[in-house]
Amino acid sequence: MKKVTLLAFSAAFAVNACAQQNPTAMKYGKLISAEDAKRHLSILASDAFEGRETGKPGAEKAANYIAGEFKKLGLQAPVNGSYFFDVPLVQSVLKVSAFTVNGKAFTLGEDFFPNGSVSDNSIKASDVVFVGYGTESEIGSTDLAGKIVLWINEDKPEAGKTANTAPRMSTARTAIVKNLQSKNPAAIVAANGELTAMLKRYGRNVTSPRLTIKEDVKAPKAAVPVFMVTPAVADELVKSTGKTYADLKAAATTTPVVTTKADFVATYGNERSDVKAVDVVGFMPGTDLKDEVLVFSAHYDHIGLVNDPNAKDKVNNGADDDGSGTTGILEIARAFSQAKKDGHGPRRSVLFLGNVGEEKGLLGSEYYTDHPIYPLANTITDLNIDMIGRVGEEYIGKADSANYVYPIGSAMLSKDLHDIGEKANDTYTHLKLDYKYDDPNDPNRFYYRSDHYNFAKHGVPIIFYFNGVHADYHQPGDEVSKINFPLLAKRAQLVFYTGWELANRDKKPVVDGK
Repeated sequence: MKKVTLLAFSAAFAVNACAQQNPTAMKYGKLISAEDAKRHLSILASDAFEGRETGKPGAEKAANYIAGEFKKLGLQAPVNGSYFFDVPLVQSVLKVSAFTVNGKAFTLGEDFFPNGSVSDNSIKASDVVFVGYGTESEIGSTDLAGKIVLWINEDKPEAGKTANTAPRMSTARTAIVKNLQSKNPAAIVAANGELTAMLKRYGRNVTSPRLTIKEDVKAPKAAVPVFMVTPAVADELVKSTGKTYADLKAAATTTPVVTTKADFVATYGNERSDVKAVDVVGFMPGTDLKDEVLVFSAHYDHIGLVNDPNAKDKVNNGADDDGSGTTGILEIARAFSQAKKDGHGPRRSVLFLGNVGEEKGLLGSEYYTDHPIYPLANTITDLNIDMIGRVGEEYIGKADSANYVYPIGSAMLSKDLHDIGEKANDTYTHLKLDYKYDDPNDPNRFYYRSDHYNFAKHGVPIIFYFNGVHADYHQPGDEVSKINFPLLAKRAQLVFYTGWELANRDKKPVVDGK
């Protein structure tokens, strides 16, 4: 009797679970296929698109391809009949004529680089103040005005906690820099022990031209420059103390402030020119809730050609980053478009947004959210896809390596949205949802590193879908041959099912977070 009762209960539960699935959503979700994804990505991440660098011919080719697909799907062209939303950018090439300490010259991209954009400037100073980890309690009443501030660009060690020592600045470190800048030093020199290795791999990227939104260039913010430097530069700055930077760092918890002398000279300027760039937008109007808009976003740009004349592979194809996300958007758009043709269009309007300039600082999404085609007050959610085609380094060899995704940010602004995403997965896709990086204080800062963040800044709830980094991240090896297309399709299906619910439910997600 117990076995019969248990079996009957299990059968009833299975029927109930199936009943929760929306057959219409499932019909169109199944249109998202590995085969069609491969067709798109084999074009977008081909050598012919030259790595899709913003402002280059390859990015223009990609934009035209996406717009052509939007047109085939019957999406509306919402920019005065165009799928292209102009993003006015300016290219700045930093020219450094001098960066010396005690007459010793250091090289941009090998020994140092500026953090963010810098205005034309010439700095000469001889007073250097080592400020340890730069907290207010360490600095005290020390006068920093007009001096070179040498700062440990790492999180301060805490008992029982592993400190983040990576060069990428955390939220806490960014706040420290702003406080140091408020004390009007001549420059802040941010030293980090891991920077030497990082520059060996990515040094050519930091010396490449920098893009900014044009209106920002018209009124540049006067800020104290911050230079990221290797220990070699820091050693020269503290040479007259008879100690190394490592010595001062080791003693920083007991002797956080050390003043010394060094002849520091930095002279640099920018050469500027306008750059053509566009976001690609396709619009599907809703029915009874058409004034509310759901956004699916992915950036179609990548980092372009390899900046090394001796490289055998000349193209950073960006198949995963973010050809996979762009492909996911095209697949989701196809599913929604077929549903609409069959009389099952969404209640809310849907905007498919291909962002440009993500690799240059989230520029396309920043410009869109500052100049939205549809009011952000009516934008209910941004579902952003950035890298869903590979197995990240932490899942290689694991049993669930082909059945996971990292969702980031789903609960930061809306518990409703988090629950909707969870339910969509439980109902349809059954991926492992790994929330390891779902933390604004995560040292990798993934929450801040893709286009969803510009929506979140304006209070729009978001979910960011991500497979984690791998050895080919920002390398020529990020090619189509390494993409797991069934996994890409399944992850895109999760985004589709989440979006289907958002586009058709009675109520939009409640915003209850900061």
